[in-house]
Formats: sequence, C-alpha cells, structure tokens
Amino acid sequence: MCASGGESLNCYKILRINSSIAYVRKLSQGSMGRLAREFYDRDTVVVARELLGKCLVHLSEGVKRIGRIVEVEAYLGVHDLAAHSAKGRTERTDIMFGPPGYAYVYMIYGMYYCMNVVTEREGHGSAVLLRAIEPVKNVDGRTQGPGLLCKAMHIDKRLNGHDLVSKGLYIAAPSRSVPFKIVNRPRVGVDYAKHWRRRLLRFYIKGNPFVSRE
Repeated sequence: MCASGGESLNCYKILRINSSIAYVRKLSQGSMGRLAREFYDRDTVVVARELLGKCLVHLSEGVKRIGRIVEVEAYLGVHDLAAHSAKGRTERTDIMFGPPGYAYVYMIYGMYYCMNVVTEREGHGSAVLLRAIEPVKNVDGRTQGPGLLCKAMHIDKRLNGHDLVSKGLYIAAPSRSVPFKIVNRPRVGVDYAKHWRRRLLRFYIKGNPFVSRE
C-alpha cells in the first residue's frame, strides 16, 4: 500500500513501471502482424497516433529486437516549417518524398541516428519521427529519445530507404493490446519553425515511464 507525500509518488511510479513490464511480457509472448503499405498511406497525424502501441521490430545479426512505440512526432510536409522537407527535395530528404512505408534515417550531432516513417502519397514529403520505445525483447540501454532509440535498436544510416513492409526492419501490430490515453504536446527542438513550433504534433502514451519527456 502506498503512503502519503513523496513516498506515495514513488510508489505510483513503481506501480506504473510494474504494470508496463507485465504488459511487455505479454507482448513478447504473442504473435504480431506486420503493417501493410496502406497503413502508412494516410494522413500523417492519423498514422502518428496509430503508431503508438505498435511494435518496432529489427532482425540484425541473428538477433530479433522488439520495442513498443510510446512516443512519436508528426511532420506534415513541405508547408510544415519544422520538417526537413520544408527546404525542398534534396539528396538527404529524397526518401522523405518517396512512397509511404519506407524508413527515413538520418544522423544528428554527428553521432546519433533518428528514424522516421514516410507517410502519405509520394511527393508529399511527410513523415513520423519515432521518439521513444518501451523495450520488449533484446533491447539494451536507454530508449527515451530518437537517438537513443536507434542506438538500442541497432538502427543506422544503412537502413535509410528500407521498405518497412519487407523483412528485417518493420512495424507490427501486437496480437494483444490494452487501451491507453494519448497526450498531445509541441514537438521538441523546433523553435526555429515560427508558428509551427507551437503545433501539438508530438504524441505519447500517457503515464508510460519510457516517454522521453512529458
């Protein structure tokens, strides 16, 4: 039983983590269905919200790593000043302008990789950034933040342009799911994007201990 004050808060956090661990154990024991192309070929905000609770799967060097997606950001296309595509189609952003359902992976700070999922019709330039996952299977290290997520899942630039409908790296719907509430917040690190910096395009699972920030 939880006490009052600070002890109560700590107890609440422990209960959250224990509940999350129990659900993750169920996920690792069930089967999952890979998402089809049609899932990604929809409005970017819809895709972003529906990616929450899905599982990111990466099979590398004989090891299958699985993480439950708990936080994402939507980038809506060339009109979104926070999106890479706002500067037009370049060698770096070419994948982002391609057909939906491909991985757009790039490096930041010269040391971390970030993974996005391309959405909507070809040429639109929209994507969803994966910001945080909850470890499910064979995932070591911190996963709260896009760079740490990729490091823990062994995702790097070699996977830029990978077809997420194929094998090796994909996103799947778990056979078992639990209801959760979604929180909307402004995206992180986009102060340069004028009025777009205030748009509530970051989505995360409320109360999940693996979210990068609330």
